[in-house]
Amino acid sequence: MMSRLATREWFTARVSACALIAKGFGRLTSDQQESHLQHYASLCRDDAPMVRRVAAHHLGTLLQNVVKTIGPRSVGQDGMVTTSLLTLYEELAANDQPDSVRLQTTENCIAFGKAMTSLAKGTDEDGNEIMGGTLDDDFIREGSGILVKRILPLIVSTIDDRSWRVRWTAASKFAEVVKSFADLPDAMDSLVPAYEKLLQDPEAEVRTAATFNLADVAKCKAKVHLPPRVRGLDGPDTFSPQTADDNELVSVAERLVQRVTNLTEDDSENVRAALAMVATELAPILGKDATIHHLVPPVLLLLRDATSEVRLNIISSLSALNEVIGVDLLSQSLLPAIIDLAQDGKWRIRLAIIQHIPLLAKQLGKDFFSEKLSSLCVTWLGDDISSIRQAAATNLKELTAVFGSEFAINFLLPSIADIRQHNSYLRRLTAVRACALMATEMEPQTARTELLPMVLEMANDAVPNIRFNVAKGLQMMAPICGREVCDSQIRPVLALLVEDPDRDVRFFAVEAIKSLDKEFGGAK
Repeated sequence: MMSRLATREWFTARVSACALIAKGFGRLTSDQQESHLQHYASLCRDDAPMVRRVAAHHLGTLLQNVVKTIGPRSVGQDGMVTTSLLTLYEELAANDQPDSVRLQTTENCIAFGKAMTSLAKGTDEDGNEIMGGTLDDDFIREGSGILVKRILPLIVSTIDDRSWRVRWTAASKFAEVVKSFADLPDAMDSLVPAYEKLLQDPEAEVRTAATFNLADVAKCKAKVHLPPRVRGLDGPDTFSPQTADDNELVSVAERLVQRVTNLTEDDSENVRAALAMVATELAPILGKDATIHHLVPPVLLLLRDATSEVRLNIISSLSALNEVIGVDLLSQSLLPAIIDLAQDGKWRIRLAIIQHIPLLAKQLGKDFFSEKLSSLCVTWLGDDISSIRQAAATNLKELTAVFGSEFAINFLLPSIADIRQHNSYLRRLTAVRACALMATEMEPQTARTELLPMVLEMANDAVPNIRFNVAKGLQMMAPICGREVCDSQIRPVLALLVEDPDRDVRFFAVEAIKSLDKEFGGAK
């Protein structure tokens, strides 16, 4: 059937044959494997670009099945991979192919790298043993030589492809390419310079895709040579200024960190935003000293970036940096960045920074946060956007959990007490919610003496929305305050609210009483 499909006149039948031959190769006899591989080669050279595109798409699957079925012999000098599949790879990656065909080059490169790695280990990706056992040292050297001489130049050539889509595909999948070839000798000395070129691509979309892969590429454990322009120089782009040896080897992360500063000055805010998301992930790889000398300066630049998304992204990703060096070195730069984001014109930016405040609080410490940022957290309760006010109330609850009741009493409650007297019922409503939420993170005695009186007092508010939110707040606070306080202070107020003229207030008061009866039983 596959033979008939591969030779049919209609291109749709030949397209189907590409997938069937690639996936079904392992179930064929030796003679059938040879004949169907010839059919596949014909499909890769088909006159219809659609057929060649699908054949290129499935070439990696075919390669992996060939290696899994035949084993190490497939990459020998006369093996099926060496004599047939590599040739098809080169033809499909040629510049005279349409963009849609060349787009598959990167995926095929990944498949070749994985195949060689699996042969070296003797197992496929799923851990299943490959027929024929593992490669001996001679096979490893021979196979690696083939890859370096024939495959790597093709993937490197995609970096200079005339189509930005091809370059974008290479950039977005480059971490997988590096992972596939990391264990093969000398491969990284070709791939890392190619990746650096992607970081400087003329198209911003390509640079952005490459930047997103920065941390994953840097995790490669292989050693590479420093670029010639920095060896022996004493300047900001030099990682190891005291060494001028052409044979010096450094980690991939140590080489790539030199590119971070240049990316902070990129004209595209999307590139800088992508860098802000991944830059701090280099810190655990570099170690403390290298992070302080080479990563902290560009991070400080990103904190002062003119685009709010960039500043937000770098603040959101500081946890990795904090684990290595702490944030003491960044605290003075963090403060203006946080204040700017807190006042950003886009409410989603303000919401995002509020959601990151508890994590920053843990990193900055109680003293610094109390002095510089506690008042800002209360200010958000008065924001014009409802989602911001709700997030601000939740934020105060989480800060109470981080720093304790004493912090809340000294730095948060005085401002909340003032908000209760605000002319806008929406502000007063937020105060009720904040008190109820904070009580859940306080000791029972503190909640009873500091927060409960504030909420009970607001049961007499003229606005029904406030009164029924008081009922909801009391329902939340009752388990913390205990049965005695519940019976003596909370139930009498709820009893009054049950008789309220507003039906919504009556409804929530009844619901609160039902909840208390379920929690404590009936009133004494």
